[in-house]
Amino acid sequence: MKENNDRRSFLKKIAIGSAGTIVAPVSLISAKEPNKNQEEQVQEQTTATSTRKFNGVYENAYLNRLAFPIGGMGAGMFCLEGTGCISHMSVHNKPEVFNEPGLFAAIKVKDLKNGAKVLEGPVPDWKIFGKPGTANGAEHTTFGLPRFQKSVFSTQFPFGEIRLEDNDIPIAVKMIGWSPFIPTDTDNSSLPVGAVEYQFTNKSTKLLEAIFSFNTSNFLAKNDETKNRIDKTENGFVLVQEGTKEKPYLEGSFAICTDQENTVVDHCWFRGGWWDPLTMAWNNIRDGIWSTTAPVEKDAPGASLYVPFTLMPGKTKTIRVMMSWYMPETDLHIGDVVEDEKKDCNPENGCCASPADLGVAEGKKTASPNYKPWYCSQFENINEVIGYWEKNYQDLHDKSRLFQKAFYASTLPPEVMEAVAANLSILKSPTVLRQYDGRLWSWEGCSDNDGCCHGSCTHVWNYAQAMPHLFPSLERTLRNTEFCENQNKEGHQGFRTNMPISPLKHDFYAAADGQLGGIMKVYRDWRISGDSQWLKRIFPMVQKSMDYCIGVWDPRNKGIVEEPHHNTYDIEFWGPDGMCTSFYLGALHAIIAMGNYLGKDTSKYAELYKKGKEFIETHLYNGEYFFQDIEYKGLNAPDPAKAKSFGGDYSAEAIAILQKEGPKYQYGTGCLSDGVLGAWIGKVCGLDDFIDSQKIKSHLLAIHKYNLKKDLSEHANPQRPSYALGKEGGLLLCTWPKGGKLSLPFVYSDEVWTGIEYQVASHLMLMGKVKEGLEIVRTCRERYDGRARNPFNEYECGHWYARAMSSYSLLQGLTGLRYDAVEKTLHIDSQIGDFTCFLSTATGFGTVSLKEGKPNIKTYFGKLEAEQIIIGGNPIKA
Repeated sequence: MKENNDRRSFLKKIAIGSAGTIVAPVSLISAKEPNKNQEEQVQEQTTATSTRKFNGVYENAYLNRLAFPIGGMGAGMFCLEGTGCISHMSVHNKPEVFNEPGLFAAIKVKDLKNGAKVLEGPVPDWKIFGKPGTANGAEHTTFGLPRFQKSVFSTQFPFGEIRLEDNDIPIAVKMIGWSPFIPTDTDNSSLPVGAVEYQFTNKSTKLLEAIFSFNTSNFLAKNDETKNRIDKTENGFVLVQEGTKEKPYLEGSFAICTDQENTVVDHCWFRGGWWDPLTMAWNNIRDGIWSTTAPVEKDAPGASLYVPFTLMPGKTKTIRVMMSWYMPETDLHIGDVVEDEKKDCNPENGCCASPADLGVAEGKKTASPNYKPWYCSQFENINEVIGYWEKNYQDLHDKSRLFQKAFYASTLPPEVMEAVAANLSILKSPTVLRQYDGRLWSWEGCSDNDGCCHGSCTHVWNYAQAMPHLFPSLERTLRNTEFCENQNKEGHQGFRTNMPISPLKHDFYAAADGQLGGIMKVYRDWRISGDSQWLKRIFPMVQKSMDYCIGVWDPRNKGIVEEPHHNTYDIEFWGPDGMCTSFYLGALHAIIAMGNYLGKDTSKYAELYKKGKEFIETHLYNGEYFFQDIEYKGLNAPDPAKAKSFGGDYSAEAIAILQKEGPKYQYGTGCLSDGVLGAWIGKVCGLDDFIDSQKIKSHLLAIHKYNLKKDLSEHANPQRPSYALGKEGGLLLCTWPKGGKLSLPFVYSDEVWTGIEYQVASHLMLMGKVKEGLEIVRTCRERYDGRARNPFNEYECGHWYARAMSSYSLLQGLTGLRYDAVEKTLHIDSQIGDFTCFLSTATGFGTVSLKEGKPNIKTYFGKLEAEQIIIGGNPIKA
């Protein structure tokens, strides 16, 4: 993300309670004290601050980058900006981050001098110059049209609310943007729809006559090779672009309609050169008139709908604008198509989910070699989507409100609530896709115009804890893919999935953290779902995976990951380390628990676990934190200089480093923020502690002590600095407080990733260190306050990066809340005393409260059933 302009230069951030702090730029310094030089005045400004509270409103400079995603999981999205602008139009099954298609609402109040305004606040400064196309004057935008003087944004996910104010218009305007989000109702949360409700309240003492309009350029008409048009629909219109035989993926429809029976539609703006269409459309708005042009055969430049209304003093009028889209084809295909070599893993034996399991009718499969979105298996065309959206709008709205009410009934710290809710927007972003048969497939994040890093990458999605609790059936489709199509008969598991999902070509390393983490996630998903038959079906593949991990990374049966192992840093660690050995011990612990439940012999895993626990606690622990013992001699692996790696070939200079320090891209004596990541994943998956808890706590406190920086001005980051830099704070991936930093430590080591910040914070909380955990959360969210970065787009290798959904674990970190559907037991282990907190299970959602040691469960949707409640390890009757 780009920085704002020079006003950013004098901003200083200080964590004070639950608020971020900004310092006024030099241009705002008072000129009333001529005897003081500018430097002295700047210094004084450090105490004259304005603040924004966490989970509070966004206004003024905090609206600068704000864009709130609206759409369905795997269905595409658009964003409602803090000003009211609609942007980031990404409905073509891919991200289009800078696509602001000239779609806008407006109001005309009759008999007022300046009574015609776009229903948006002021254009953010960064758009005036810096956005693509602005050097040519920002043509084909609405930036130059009159608009409201002030906007204020607030959110209670999945609802974003904007209030507009203007001295010329005696009407209070409120906008509410939303799309369905109903935990456990996966399908209704995956619809290609969104809405903005416009509420107008007459603040004057007179009757007001007004005309609301919603207007758009024909933004689907981007290709001269195919025909486009604007069709009729009830109380609205539909933008349509046809596909061609050679390019079927050009086909698409986007519908806009209202709930007002008196809606008047202009299906074709004025056709002409230069900027004639928008000019004439604005003339109609300004003059309070409308056209009723019928649809034309092709090439309509835009369309408008108008709703005239009157408002008595003090009265309110609400107009609902419903949007839906249908983009059935793509050119997205990733991976070679190969035959499945396995005999024991196919839909017939129940390992990979069958169409019936996924809610797709029998026989409803696609022969397309490319990705097709799930919603195309449910709706034949745009008209069916429109009909479903209109018919079910109120029900979907009310159920989404139930989620909002349950979630925000929580009494947790506001920085935690903000962090969790903000990153739920990732599920609405183009990071997430859902293929035709209903299975989840995801990027790591989004580049500006394409997905970034394909295939539901296991070592990234390890961190994401929102989906398994909110939509557990969809999360389990990832496990089916990992242990079926992604795993060969030897147990090697590819960490990136083909699109469409199909058996992989196995021509690169397995990822140790991804494959071992998957075993723990099978345990988690079994406990969340309570489906022991699913566990029984998938367990043979899980065992095959575990045995592969032992054979490749621990061939001498030491209980440690020793051979070179690929991981989430896109390199291989050589020799045992705390990070991946903690994954290994967690996977062993999980397979022992699952195997024992199924009556399997787990003795060999128990013996390895015993050895590994002793080794990590004695040989990989320096008295304060866990580290890596770099080894590359005496292993089964070849010379590091000859091994294939993302790091490329070894130059002569690199070979000199190898001979002196060992392989490139290690961490050695460093204090790694992910240094006991496997222990955190095991904890949030519901496993008992499997490494000494006091040593784990010591490691986490060392991370907080050494890696959390409140000012990065003097931190050298030659890697990817824009995640956190300058006066900002952040949690570094690694530091070397005891010396020993390598010439070329692992790539990314100097960076700051929000997903790691949250996992460390929640792990600290789980270990009773709430103060330290909250400090990390505050430091992270202060960077995402809207001024330089979008509060609803935490990025890493791309926008809406999946790792940031580790933030969901903050709920468990503070409260210890976890529901075990196998034993029908609710676990509570509060680190904050009395609380109320949101809880989602496989069968419903609601809240859990703890007051003076007594629990209370309140169901908002579905069912929450607990036969037993365990508080701080002590069982009580439900």
